[in-house]
Amino acid sequence: RRSSDLKVVLGFLELALAFKFLSNADLVVQAGILTREVFIGIWITIFGALTLYLFGKLRLPHDSPLESIGIGRLLIALVSLWFTIYLIPGMGGAPLKIISGFPPPMFYSESPYGVGYHNPAEVSGSGSAAELPPDGSDPAHCPHGLYCFHDYETGLAYAKKVNKPILLDFTGLACVNCRRMEEQVWSDPRVLDRLRNDVVLISLYVDQKTPLPKDQQFVSETTGKKIKSIGNKWANFQVARYGTNSQPYYVILDLEENQLGPAYAYDPDIEKYIKWIEEGKKFFYNKK
Repeated sequence: RRSSDLKVVLGFLELALAFKFLSNADLVVQAGILTREVFIGIWITIFGALTLYLFGKLRLPHDSPLESIGIGRLLIALVSLWFTIYLIPGMGGAPLKIISGFPPPMFYSESPYGVGYHNPAEVSGSGSAAELPPDGSDPAHCPHGLYCFHDYETGLAYAKKVNKPILLDFTGLACVNCRRMEEQVWSDPRVLDRLRNDVVLISLYVDQKTPLPKDQQFVSETTGKKIKSIGNKWANFQVARYGTNSQPYYVILDLEENQLGPAYAYDPDIEKYIKWIEEGKKFFYNKK
């Protein structure tokens, strides 16, 4: 019986992970099928069904009636029940930090700022955050409603206009560690304030499948590969300029596109990330 129960539990977990991989594919092609709410709803259904199975309320074919629940099965059932309940607020926009990186990001959602809420930047009512989005920015597809750019040249031009340093964010639609940084580090009010007011954020998605126009496609001098999509373009840009293809990868630049201090890779240490941004700002303003 225990061996059979273990196989069933593993089957439920495999099903949940299968939807994670399907979600990644959906994100990359931007099909809009497995949005955050749909994904979380599916996981609630899977783990809710697992909970019912472990408590003996749901039986599979050839299962005999459950006469008693052992300690191990009870503990797993309680964990599954707790996790199912934990997921429910995610349907309304709760961050779900314990599993950050697994569900689709908030901006890939029917309600990007949570049910009944608007972009926090637009309702903050103070400073530059209360202004309208700059031309070329895309707050509907940026974490936490930030005004970010998905085109390097457009973001660079805006940074020159407002005279602010650039925070260049090499990221990926299916990048788990990128989502963890956004949901665990960027969500901190101190980090969010700096990203919103002190820098110009340019987020370049290296796995975006949108094809480039034929006249903009080329063969990379760095890798020798054909650059056919927007994601190819930004991945090649990262490798050619910074010699790495890992994400997330953050760089602070001045208005002449010079790198200010070291780059920052995946490290969900909020204090360290704040210090890194502050050091970049000091480099930027001390050069003047």
